[in-house]
Amino acid sequence: MTIPATTCYVYKSLRKADTYVYLRARDDFAALPAELAQALGKLVFVLQLELTSERKLAREEASVVLEHLAERGFHLQMPPTDPLE
Repeated sequence: MTIPATTCYVYKSLRKADTYVYLRARDDFAALPAELAQALGKLVFVLQLELTSERKLAREEASVVLEHLAERGFHLQMPPTDPLE
């Protein structure tokens, strides 16, 4: 399944180090489950980008991010499990 290019908005959690949330709509925190929003604490806007499945991201597969944005309205990027990544 090919997902069309999507503008997404990236926010950094001030409570959880190296944790980012991608949203389909700017400042649409209602897309986040309440428990997740509470765990992440304050989110600060860091980046707006046009995302395609071919775009290279540092720690995520763009196609997975696009799929999550289409299905859930958000994508959660957690810190790497291996400190050498």
